[in-house]
This record gives sequence, C-alpha cells and structure tokens, in this order.
Amino acid sequence: MLGRQTPLFEGVMNLGLPNHWHEVIERAHGPMKIRLVLQPVMAALFAIRAGRRDAREGRRPYLWAVVWASSNRREMILHGWRDVGRVFVLAIGVDLIYQFAVLHAFRPGEAVFLGIVLAIVPYLIFRGVVNRILRRREDPAGPEI
Repeated sequence: MLGRQTPLFEGVMNLGLPNHWHEVIERAHGPMKIRLVLQPVMAALFAIRAGRRDAREGRRPYLWAVVWASSNRREMILHGWRDVGRVFVLAIGVDLIYQFAVLHAFRPGEAVFLGIVLAIVPYLIFRGVVNRILRRREDPAGPEI
C-alpha cells in the first residue's frame, strides 16, 4: 500500500526485492508515473542513434556482439554505458525521490531494478532492432551473424 509508514532505510539491508513487489507494480498508478514512459523513450532514442551508427559501420547487433564477441567486449560495454548510463542513473534517482516522498523509505534494490527495466532493457532491445532493420534495408539478403 502506498504511503504506509516504514523505517527510512528499510531497503539498505534488505534490498527491497522481492518483498515489495506490490509497491513496484503500484508505481504505474502513483505520482510521477510519466517517468515510466519518458525514461524508456529516452533510452530508446539513445539506442536508435547507436543502432544507426552500428548499421552504418557494419557492426553486428549490439547484445549479440557483447555476448559472443569476446575480443572487444569491454570496449562495447563501456560504449553502451556512455549512451545509456545517464538515463539509468536518472531512473534510479527519480525512483529514490519517489520512494522518499510516497513510501517514506529508501529501497535501493527496487530503484536499481526499475533502472534496469526502464533504461537498460529498452536500450538493448532498440539498439539491436534498429541495427537489424537498417542493415536488412541496405542488404536484403540479410547481415551475416
């Protein structure tokens, strides 16, 4: 239930997952719910830009390359983090503000979980999809994977 009184740093020792799933789900109906749309959109915009660059340079889809191309994995992860890192940190910060204002507690586990869901997951999906679409458009036979 939103707004119930809890110890301020309840989530510091208990990262807040999965004991508070109902609070994570209720965020879609509470204050600041617009961020649940804006943050994935921002991540998608960064991903579209990076996916276009990947397609133009003939690179494999991002997630596929990170998982399977071990030669430059670290560089690819750092490059991806430069794109989506700010959105991820913003998602965590806004969720911590929400937690303090509405739940009167800090649950960093929930904030990190939502940061991953709202920023990193959309980034990974859109970057690969955009790359595939643009490469398919250039080469109808399809890119070599």
